[in-house]
Amino acid sequence: MELKSGVPSGPLDTAWSRHKFEMKLVNPANKRKFNVIVVGSGLAGASAAASLAELGYDVRCFCYQDSPRRAHSIAAQGGINAAKNYQNDGDSVFRLFYDTIKGGDFRSREHNVHRLAEVSVSIIDQCVAQGVPFAREYGGYLANRSFGGAQVSRTFYARGQTGQQLLLGAYQALTRQIAAGRVKMFPRTEMLDLVLVDGRARGIVTRDLVSGKVESHAADAVILATGGYGNVFYLSTNAKGCNVTATWRAHKLGAGFANPCFTQIHPTCIPVSGEHQSKLTLMSESLRNDGRVWVPVKGGDGRKPGNVPEAERDYFLERRYPAFGNLVPRDVASRAAKSVCDEGRGVGPGGRGVFLDFADSIKRLGDDVIRERYGNLFDMYERITDENPFKVPMRIYPAVHYAMGGLWVDYNLMSTIPGLFVLGEANFSDHGANRLGASALMQGLGDGYFIIPYTIGNYLTSSGLRKTDAAGPEFKRAEAVVNEKSQKLLGHRGNRSAGSFHRELGKLLWDHCGMARNAAGLKAARKRIPELRDEFWKGVIVPGSGSELNQELEYAGRVADFLEFGELLCLDAEERNESCGCHFREEFQTEEGEAKRNDSEYAHVAVWEHRGLDQEPVRHREPLTFENVHLAQRSYK
Repeated sequence: MELKSGVPSGPLDTAWSRHKFEMKLVNPANKRKFNVIVVGSGLAGASAAASLAELGYDVRCFCYQDSPRRAHSIAAQGGINAAKNYQNDGDSVFRLFYDTIKGGDFRSREHNVHRLAEVSVSIIDQCVAQGVPFAREYGGYLANRSFGGAQVSRTFYARGQTGQQLLLGAYQALTRQIAAGRVKMFPRTEMLDLVLVDGRARGIVTRDLVSGKVESHAADAVILATGGYGNVFYLSTNAKGCNVTATWRAHKLGAGFANPCFTQIHPTCIPVSGEHQSKLTLMSESLRNDGRVWVPVKGGDGRKPGNVPEAERDYFLERRYPAFGNLVPRDVASRAAKSVCDEGRGVGPGGRGVFLDFADSIKRLGDDVIRERYGNLFDMYERITDENPFKVPMRIYPAVHYAMGGLWVDYNLMSTIPGLFVLGEANFSDHGANRLGASALMQGLGDGYFIIPYTIGNYLTSSGLRKTDAAGPEFKRAEAVVNEKSQKLLGHRGNRSAGSFHRELGKLLWDHCGMARNAAGLKAARKRIPELRDEFWKGVIVPGSGSELNQELEYAGRVADFLEFGELLCLDAEERNESCGCHFREEFQTEEGEAKRNDSEYAHVAVWEHRGLDQEPVRHREPLTFENVHLAQRSYK
């Protein structure tokens, strides 16, 4: 496997502009001759499909939901970053670039991050033109609020439903192209394999989730915008349908998988309430603007929060990180919350929670202002917990949220398989070892609206593709593989559901590869996961048939992929002998309990090459160079 990042030479601040000029263009009349498949219809997929169709390409877009509006992007609450500097508080493209590099603990590629900061400015203009109802100041200007890891206000928002509003904007752009006949939409359709012709991505094999029909689709290029793999942990803030299948099956055909151990733990989640839960609910990081995080000074303090006097409260984030306070990055806040709970000072059932208290902000600003900013989030919390955040503090605890790891891509967002492009959370490129809040929406829309329309054209004009169609032998072989796997799953009549195996895998990963990892735990997990995988293939029960609506079959296939991917996740964590961002190895920490990087040995992207389940994967490296930001021990004090 050869890793060529394709990063332009020359000054960083003009690299993207030069690169756009140097890339080859597709004649407008010729764009109609090229077919592009987009898998996924969230912010990255919908924006890419709409933009490419607007340019004239023939686009087919696939999603397993019944509508693109149900993509998990809709769940993003707090906002989207952009370096507009409307607050005149010192923000700039370079500051957003710097904050993102630092927030990712210096484990991301400089050129990709700077490009993201550049296009962020255009994203807001695009969304405003689409009618996205961003919050506004009294005078009509777009409002901003702060998010973790930044000391400026650069986050644009629509109350606590920013993802929903942005997705509706992208969806409208997509449906316009569907109506124009330039996009053909395939809802309730799941990608089950990638098809390679002459070593290039030329199509996919899908299953119609209603009829069960398996069929192939050919194209000149394939775009994966399928989100992250956080559900490998079973309990996460992701929608239940989120999975690793599309990227994992592409990986097994030659796409390098980068930094799988970089999995974000979000600090602001409603704590687990019992074994009955199958997912967790996120409370937006934006709440840390006005909420103060605290626990009682003494462990075992069972008093109601209103009965704990100020002198007996520990506002531990403000105490430990006075410069950033409650707005430290997610990984820092998560570890701090875990630390105080491990000391026995946690609150709520089982002591696995900390308070997020709005009393001071309500007293200062009033109920109406807080309700205007966070009303729907407060309502959601009350419906789930039966506690009113206007009267008692929220209880929160960290949970798996976002995957910084993903398929490796070059500067053009192309994987190690020619013709396979990867956008949004499905790729590894922009966030390093920790994603700053409100940057996921920025990356998804940046990739789809402003990057892939340029880079895919450069590939299509340079590739010399030969004609192919879905009746070709490569497609028939791929269909046979998909059908064989489905029949293998359906042929089992064991005594355990796929969900029970998923739950066991998730607990194993949370215990040994969650917020804190160590060599012994990772070795134990790597020993147990292959055993669990064997038990799955011997003991799983999948009722029904493949020629009908069968959600158990869908789920079992995704769990099978999680059982393979989970082992790589632990291997990557074991091989990275340092702590950085959300990857916290207990053996590598400072005296104050912070992440301790090893830049001399690990300032690189770890890219894994699949060699079969019976062989150890090969670990490749893409060195990371920092010419514009100096490597330094990250500090938010």
